[in-house]
Order: sequence, then structure tokens, then C-alpha cells
Amino acid sequence: MKGVHFDTAKLADLETVLIWAAQEGWNPGLQDAQAFLAADPNGFFVARVAGEIIAAISVVNHSDTMAFLGLYLCKPEFRGQGVGFALWRHALCHAGKRCVGLDGVAEQEPNYAKSGFVRTGATTRLQGKAPRGATDGIRDFDAARDFVAIATLDQRANGYDRARFLAEWVSEGAATRKTVVYTQSGEISGFATIRLCQDGAKIGPVTAPDTATALTLLSAAAASLDVYDVTLDLPSSAIAFRNALEDRGFVETFKTARMYCGAVPQPSPSSMAIATMELGQRSHWYASQSCSRLPKSTGL
Repeated sequence: MKGVHFDTAKLADLETVLIWAAQEGWNPGLQDAQAFLAADPNGFFVARVAGEIIAAISVVNHSDTMAFLGLYLCKPEFRGQGVGFALWRHALCHAGKRCVGLDGVAEQEPNYAKSGFVRTGATTRLQGKAPRGATDGIRDFDAARDFVAIATLDQRANGYDRARFLAEWVSEGAATRKTVVYTQSGEISGFATIRLCQDGAKIGPVTAPDTATALTLLSAAAASLDVYDVTLDLPSSAIAFRNALEDRGFVETFKTARMYCGAVPQPSPSSMAIATMELGQRSHWYASQSCSRLPKSTGL
């Protein structure tokens, strides 16, 4: 398509893209843009025509070995003109030789597989009312004394380092989010972050040594903002936690296939809920990528 210009997104651009995401029903957090950009200031891309944003994508480099693709969106009137293909290829250059992960819509899983992505599990969205109960062992997160400990827990839980993202995600300066930690014998063994969204609140990540601790963190996080209509995005490994939530009335509202192209990270069972699917691919577009980082066809 003639007249298309690709650009690295700035804060105002990303805020516009998140408005689109909200219109698609993804319900992002009220202050997500700052945390997303902190993860990788150069990892968000937009396509413009005459200065107007018409499409977007993110390829966030969390570490030297791991990247994640998401926020793949296009204005309806510009779909089917090859914009997505070109923007996808442009953005994926940013990942270099890193493993690239995505959360893909289920109906497109075979297409991703043909292009080199391997399914490792699923991410399931559950929605319900947070239980109110005892929160023994819970206290508020203190960045000065707690960040190193929770960053270590987060790296073990995910299988890769994402300290830049986490530092902003748990920032005490954000009025719309709160992080709580669980201590055992004076040591932090779990944490959870809740953030306000346009509809209710989302809790994630939840990192805990067991289901009982995860439930305690869930209760405490909800109570910290006095919001009990909550959503969590669970990895498929969190079977016991999911069962416990469903026993408490939580219901599944959305599911994606978690897929990787490259050396797959090795998460630990302590990952009970992920931080956000907005950095994972949740678009209705068809998009494919080979391990050479060049898509075979997007159909756009």
C-alpha cells in the first residue's frame, strides 16, 4: 500500500493503540502503557498514513534470549491491503535471534504451527469474585526492600528475566495498581499485582509456591483496592489453582494457545497467573512467522 510509513511508537501512540484494544473488548489496565514501554521502549510499532496511525504491533525484547509479540491491530478500513504483512516483518526484525512467544487465537493455531511455532500450553482467562478471607503473612510491597526478591521469583516463574517490565508494573507510584507480597519465615515466597481496568480489575502476575498461598494473595490483592470483580489469566500448568478458582465460582471467558518459535523458556510451577495477555497476540488477524522471522503469508 502506497504512502504507509512505519514508526516506533511513543507513549501517546501506545495509548491510542490501547484504546483500540479496549474497543476490541480486551479490557487493558488503566495505566498499562507506561509499564509496556518500560519493558522495551523500542518494541512497539505503528503504521501511519498521512500521519494517522492505521495499524500496530509489539515485539517486546524482555531479555537477550526472549521476545514476545502482541497488540497486533489494524483499522478495519485498511485491512486486506498488505499493511499487516509489512508491519509484521518490520517489527520482527527487532527480535533478532531471540525466541519469540505469542498467545494465539485457537482457530489460527494450525497456521502458526505450519510457520514454526510450537504449542506449549494455553493461557485461560477466568473471571469471578475474589474470595474474602484471612490474609495472614501478607503485607504491602515495598520497592526499596522487596524488588530484588520478587524479580528473582518472577524470573524463576517465567524462565527468563523481565526486570525492566516488572519494575514499572509493580511501581508504587501508579494509583490504579497495588502489589502485595507473601512472607514466610521472614522471606518473600510469593507476590501478586492487581490493576484497575475499564471493567473491574485484573490480578497478575500471581507467583506462589502453592495453591493455598495463591488464594491468599488473590484475596489480599483484591482487598488492597477494595475491588472484588476480578479477572486472572492462568497458564495451563496452574491446574490446582484453576480448580480452586472454579470451585469458588470463577468461569472461563477466553483462551489462547501459548506458542513459541525458538528455544522455549522453562517456567516453574510457581507461575499461577500471568501479568498480561496484552503483550501476547490476541488479534483476529491471521499472522504467521517462520523461525527465520519472515512470515510466509498473512492474508492481509
